[in-house]
Amino acid sequence: MLHSLKKMFKSNYLFTFGVIICLFWIIMAIIAPFVAPYDPVVQDLTLRLKAPSAAHIFGTDNFGRDIFSRVIYGGRYSLLAGCLTVVIAGCIGTIYGAIAGYVGGAVDNVMMRLSEMILSFPSLILAMIINAVMGSNLFNTMFALVIVAWPSYARVMRSVVLSVRENEYVTASEALGASRIRILLKEIIPNSITSVLIMATTDIGNQILMFSTLSFLGLGSAPPTPEWGMMVFSTSINSGWQDSLDWQSLQWLWGPTSLVMDSAICWIRNCENSSKIIIDAAKHNILRRPLPIYSS
Repeated sequence: MLHSLKKMFKSNYLFTFGVIICLFWIIMAIIAPFVAPYDPVVQDLTLRLKAPSAAHIFGTDNFGRDIFSRVIYGGRYSLLAGCLTVVIAGCIGTIYGAIAGYVGGAVDNVMMRLSEMILSFPSLILAMIINAVMGSNLFNTMFALVIVAWPSYARVMRSVVLSVRENEYVTASEALGASRIRILLKEIIPNSITSVLIMATTDIGNQILMFSTLSFLGLGSAPPTPEWGMMVFSTSINSGWQDSLDWQSLQWLWGPTSLVMDSAICWIRNCENSSKIIIDAAKHNILRRPLPIYSS
């Protein structure tokens, strides 16, 4: 895996540049309190709608808040929500799909019909309904995204487990007296997880975009939270474009935030596509452990 990663860095410059961009925004989000020149939520109406300058390199919004500071802090919420949603949904879907695929029979049918009920709804619409019912805040938005995302991981995991459970090492473990839980944890899941990891890496950008979309629609983080989608939403609602302001002359209100969000998502997706090759290489380099001997 390490050899494949080094080869990818040397041969794929887009992948290398994408990793640098992703790491840059992750580090900026982590050290935001030390990098941001202003408090992202403090208002100063005397600085309302100031154009970009040396003091405010991205300008100020309609409440006099520094846009550059809010963009940096916004990465904390957007990136955290996307990554954490994928981790939680992936863990739930992996365990759920592994149990359904290994046990089979009526248990498999009931469990998968439940996941298909969730998948039958459009993802964005279902997330909007859940968030509208529970209320708009960071936790509820992430909860809605997890509910929408985990069935996809469960279906992928189940389809792989149905094949893996027929392998000889699984049959040998059963013959040697291993319990079902031990076989599931030691043999089934480790040899089936690759497909889920590939799906998870390709889903981070989607979840960040979904989270930002919900915030843009007013169903995500509540103001004055400096979240990327919420910042674009607040600008469009509160700046008065429809009345006295010309939105084309105030592009700094939405331009920097949109560019940062788009660059982060696009380069994350670029890294995700390349990571498939790395994960596949790691899968082929895994050494089989000798079959354990279980005492009766």
